[in-house]
Amino acid sequence: MFQIGKTIVSEDIIENEFICNLSACKGACCIDGDAGAPIDANETEILEQLYPKIKPFLRQEGIDAIEKQGLYITTEDGYLETPLVNNADCAYVIFDKNNVALCGIEEAYNQGKISWKKPISCHLYPIRVQEYSEFSAVNYHKWHICDDACTLGKKLGMPVFKFVKEALIRKFGNDWYMELEKEAKKKHNSKK
Repeated sequence: MFQIGKTIVSEDIIENEFICNLSACKGACCIDGDAGAPIDANETEILEQLYPKIKPFLRQEGIDAIEKQGLYITTEDGYLETPLVNNADCAYVIFDKNNVALCGIEEAYNQGKISWKKPISCHLYPIRVQEYSEFSAVNYHKWHICDDACTLGKKLGMPVFKFVKEALIRKFGNDWYMELEKEAKKKHNSKK
């Protein structure tokens, strides 16, 4: 672990490799598990504002889940998450012609209908950020459904932190990311 500003960063994001391999996993992270995607409090307002522009990109099951549960839910522990369809798929999931799970929010973004890509937790994955009162913990989340992504990342030599560079800059800023690169370089040089 090392510190950058008010973040404590796991060395796992430097030491592990990762590149999403949608052709292998079919977007399993959006349809497996027992919880929706974590959402920041400020993202609830964004969802409320943009939902009318996102809705045309969603499948009916997702729209029905959102209309029943809301644009987001609050868990028993007080966390905010996307609602689920039948306790499985994220309500914002859509499927392409190859049955690969994609994000309806991101599709609206890709088609220029909105300027918000998707919740930061999704954009950052496989990095998870846990907010504490004094700092944020930045960790690598290893999940068996991403084994193919780890294999591809290793094959192509792509560290986790470089794979999610855009999302890390979005979350913490460019200066923070530059510090992360310095730490990664130090770590790499110390292994020589």
